[in-house]
Amino acid sequence: MHLGFITMEPRTLFVPHYLGSNVILFVRRGEVKVGYIYKDELVERKLKMGDVLHIDAGSTFYMVNTGKGQRLQIICSIDASDSLGFGPPYLSFFLGGAGHQASVLAGFEPKTLAMAFNATYDELARVILAQTRGPIVYYTAEEPESGGKEERGQGNGLDKGSRRREAGAWRPGGRGEEDDEAGEDALPTWSWRKLVNRFIGGAGGVTAEANKKDKKKGGAPKPYNLYDSEPGFRNTYGWTIAVDKHDYEPLKHSDIGVYLVNLTAGSMLAPHVNPRATEYGVVLGGEGKIQVVFPNGSLAMSAVVRAGDVFWIPRFFAFCQVAARGGPFEFFGFTTSARRNRPQFLVGATSVLRAMLGPEVAAGFGAREKEFRELVLAQEEALILPSFPDTGKREKEKHGRKGKEEEEHGKGKGRREAPLVIEQVAKE
Repeated sequence: MHLGFITMEPRTLFVPHYLGSNVILFVRRGEVKVGYIYKDELVERKLKMGDVLHIDAGSTFYMVNTGKGQRLQIICSIDASDSLGFGPPYLSFFLGGAGHQASVLAGFEPKTLAMAFNATYDELARVILAQTRGPIVYYTAEEPESGGKEERGQGNGLDKGSRRREAGAWRPGGRGEEDDEAGEDALPTWSWRKLVNRFIGGAGGVTAEANKKDKKKGGAPKPYNLYDSEPGFRNTYGWTIAVDKHDYEPLKHSDIGVYLVNLTAGSMLAPHVNPRATEYGVVLGGEGKIQVVFPNGSLAMSAVVRAGDVFWIPRFFAFCQVAARGGPFEFFGFTTSARRNRPQFLVGATSVLRAMLGPEVAAGFGAREKEFRELVLAQEEALILPSFPDTGKREKEKHGRKGKEEEEHGKGKGRREAPLVIEQVAKE
């Protein structure tokens, strides 16, 4: 799995393209319109903050920042399991665009494209070579006048002569007479939409618009919003949301899950283990500490993380997250399984130690069963735990309990100390 971060300024378009991998989009901030192909039809979805949307590998899509004056931020997971096995982990294929990155259509011979589009070389040159500004471009929904198109074209740093010289690469020898008939000041009258309409058999712009309205709703699954969902667990100290294929069916295609955690100041997501998946996380807000432990019991990592930091937790490794005392700690991420993860918590009211509490587990720790039981039962909260109390207060409570026990049982010298559980097991 790879993580991607997309930032788009207001009134911009991520040009139509497709990936050689499944992709899951999470809107971190802003609003976006996503148009993509689902079962051979165009589907358009308007996404807001917290929405999750899955797009299949090979499905062409585009994105438009629709937020008024607001920057768009998207976090995405890219599943490289369907990659070609050579070159980069995943590849982007741009349908629209020229220059860097170039449209995949630009690689075909001019004669091939002219036949496929049923268009002239001039029409192809004006459309295919029109965009030279990269994958994210300025975009306005209003159709500009013909003069406006020429003005926007000049913004690429190419004058008319340069543009025509580049367009000349699309004209084979023997068509110079047609070029002479067209005046140097002739304005382009063709657009990408008109060219595609001719290719797919559309009769005109009206038919294409009507066709788009019929298809835009489609039968594709709707996006899943994390902030509108009921948390799977919540208490005074925070909440967690985990989304799998049972909650959002498209996740099963890429076998990836999604989660979101919010911890109050100083609280802790108790030490636990993910038995089914590796976890990739991104800190959305606040500050906290992440600790990961090696299988041999040594500390693998103890790092302070802040907004924008990325972390990775291998499958089966024990770990925990602790929020700083200065404020809440929120992080989002993906898991490498769309099944129910069922994390195993090692500490807390619903922990593995609590479920297995008995002489066998106490013996495994080399402790007296009574003391071990008191230690395990001391934590009354589950999953998300309160902040650690002051050391002085904790010691006073401990000595207070010890004093009461001594008063009840006395301090006789002949009193025999209870043997360790491990000794009792050995005798039996």
